Amino acid sequence: MSEELSIKILKNLISFDTTSYKSNLHLIKYIEKYLDTFNIKSHLIYDTTGKKANIYATIGSNKNEGIMLSGHTDVVPAIGNNWNSDPFNLTKKKNKLYGRGTADMKSFIALVLSRIPQIIKSNLSKSFHLAFSYDEEVGCLGVHRLIDLLENTEFKPTLCIVGEPTNMEIVIGHKGKCSHEVEVKGLACHSGQAPLGVNAINYATKLISFILDLAKQKSINGPFDYDYEIPYTTLHTGVISGGTVINIVPELCNFEFEIRYLKEDNPKDLMDKIKAYSNEYLIPEMNKISDKTGINFKEKIYYPGLSIDKNSELVKMIKEILNEKKHKKVIFGTEAGLFQEKLNIPTVVCGPGSINQAHKANEYIDIGQLKKGGIFLDKLIQ
Repeated sequence: MSEELSIKILKNLISFDTTSYKSNLHLIKYIEKYLDTFNIKSHLIYDTTGKKANIYATIGSNKNEGIMLSGHTDVVPAIGNNWNSDPFNLTKKKNKLYGRGTADMKSFIALVLSRIPQIIKSNLSKSFHLAFSYDEEVGCLGVHRLIDLLENTEFKPTLCIVGEPTNMEIVIGHKGKCSHEVEVKGLACHSGQAPLGVNAINYATKLISFILDLAKQKSINGPFDYDYEIPYTTLHTGVISGGTVINIVPELCNFEFEIRYLKEDNPKDLMDKIKAYSNEYLIPEMNKISDKTGINFKEKIYYPGLSIDKNSELVKMIKEILNEKKHKKVIFGTEAGLFQEKLNIPTVVCGPGSINQAHKANEYIDIGQLKKGGIFLDKLIQ
């Protein structure tokens, strides 16, 4: 019965297009109404526009104990014509359920909601706390407001499981991330007089090359953590734009870069080096031609990495439930590091589905993973 209910709920969740640039309120209201049928009170924490919200609910009377089950409600865009089915209509083919968000990560939310009748009947000695956020896919933005709520409440969860797709393997670590937008302001002129102008693209490429050199240094000098596929901190430039036509020296160039860093690394040290190179070498050279030129940095995304002791009580408990001795660290980021850093809540990542199916056309979850996730929750409740 629980499996049928979880698939029914998943079908409803998938039908809501909660792509990050859209509102998620229709899905949040669906969850709120569902919880209300069990007389479970929900707290909605809205963004500044009122068009998006986190939802937080506690099941059980002992609010100062228990486990928080956390996930995000937004999905990446379902663009292109490569889908073989409607991405917002759950489609079953053999043992797979297709739809945007099936793997990342509405299946976990569906499983949690399907177990609420069981949680209530179990008369638990400790509480379950449900925390479902918005805008995780664009930098764990929404969860900050949820954390603000928890910081100011008397009762907090003592443990947390983030249900991102890990093939139901326990994840004890992921890298942190910060990304910056850089605006390089030059001086436009006719390309025949190029030396009299300040070419914004040229100076942007000098800064990008310096960032690339830092990335190479990290790959050589570390620090290293060989539990990761890429065992060192990485720097990467992913977006660039500038210029208008070929016969005008470009006045503006914008680019974005990110740092995905190990817990042992400090991204501020790397940013200090990047800004120092800009301030000490590039800007003075630009200002020799015009003092109206310059380089500006704007932080876009920041979330800390996750690192929990493999011998912690939470990790031991999850391994026992899964009957598993192994653990791993992953390349993608989650809100887990924020819960650990901001709230001091021991947190792991463990959920159904594979990250290899996420963020692409024909996203799916294997029904076997759904069953495995359900069994895990059943044992957790027990």
